[in-house]
Amino acid sequence: MEAKKLPVLSSYRWVILGIIALMDMISNYTQFQISALATQIMPQLHISTAQFSSLLMAPMLVAVFLSIPSGMLADKFGAKRVVTIGCIVSVIGAYGRLFAHSFITMMLVLMMFGVYMALLNANTIKIFSTWFKQDTNVAMGIFFASASIGITLSQLTNSLFANVQAAYIFSSTVLLVLTVLWILFVKDTPEGEQVPKSEPVTKYLSVVVKSKKTWLVGITGGIGSAATMSFTGILPQALINGRGVAVASAGAIASVATIGSLLGSLIAPAVTNNLNKAKPFMLLTRIVAAISIFATWFVPMGGLMMANLVIGGFFGAANGPLMQGMVAAFPEIGPKYAGSAGGLVGTIQLLLSYIFTVIISAIAGQNFMVTFGIQAVLTAATMIFITILPDANHVK
Repeated sequence: MEAKKLPVLSSYRWVILGIIALMDMISNYTQFQISALATQIMPQLHISTAQFSSLLMAPMLVAVFLSIPSGMLADKFGAKRVVTIGCIVSVIGAYGRLFAHSFITMMLVLMMFGVYMALLNANTIKIFSTWFKQDTNVAMGIFFASASIGITLSQLTNSLFANVQAAYIFSSTVLLVLTVLWILFVKDTPEGEQVPKSEPVTKYLSVVVKSKKTWLVGITGGIGSAATMSFTGILPQALINGRGVAVASAGAIASVATIGSLLGSLIAPAVTNNLNKAKPFMLLTRIVAAISIFATWFVPMGGLMMANLVIGGFFGAANGPLMQGMVAAFPEIGPKYAGSAGGLVGTIQLLLSYIFTVIISAIAGQNFMVTFGIQAVLTAATMIFITILPDANHVK
């Protein structure tokens, strides 16, 4: 039996991926400037810890409302137009931080900044499935890794700026330059390929909502993200209050997991591309990640703890690109409806990650062993949905 011939990919896809990865990197860099500069920002704005947390989450908040509409509009008018509008709004919001001197004004400009993040994240499935086709999960892996790089760079470099305003100007200007690059060089489709025939906006959503597999991807991602976000948020506090680690060292130790996440996002798609079936590997990643999360409370400090965090980060991040990449391969979705599908997946993930994170905190409180236990159970629970979904290498 003759092997199915794979489509030839345009070399211009690397330009598209490069710009998108840099835009994702600067979005995470800018968002986590709030965290890196907290000791200066909080006194300047006269805000409480709760208000500070709200500012940190502000760019993500708008995604709950914009993900589905942006995906539908991108399916109809093209992702480039939709994201371009978002970039313009976000550049204004990014520079607006220079003039925000209260909690309310900072919240507003950070939500403005988050617009392009929401529009871009909702449409990466559509863009990558159009340009990378059979290699969509590889592109998605690089995209996921760029977020980790942005967060890490933000923590490492923001203390080097003379003041908060200088840090704001730097990240805002980088976003402005990337916006110009997006407008000049990004294309909706490769040369010679036709844009799918436009349909009424509501048709895109109606098709996607009926796709059970798309819902399962969103639910799986939401539960997994909740466990990851809860783990990342509580780890420094657990190390300080539960394991006796010095405050100055806790953040550095916790950031080691980011290295694992970066490697997992990059390597896992390449590994699965060389496997006949991806599902056994994906199930294995869930088992190892769950064990690593729970073991964090018991592993001795030092080299073993570092190794555990790297392993947990690697296997914890391995499934994200693979799950996202398979959506456009669903027969009922394809590139035509991928924007709306990405919007639905993004909305479900954000809502569930927020809800479950709150539930974990409410149940466990300051009992760190229980917290890590619940996070491990949620991570393992995603195996149920992975088992139900098609194999990532043989999507039907």
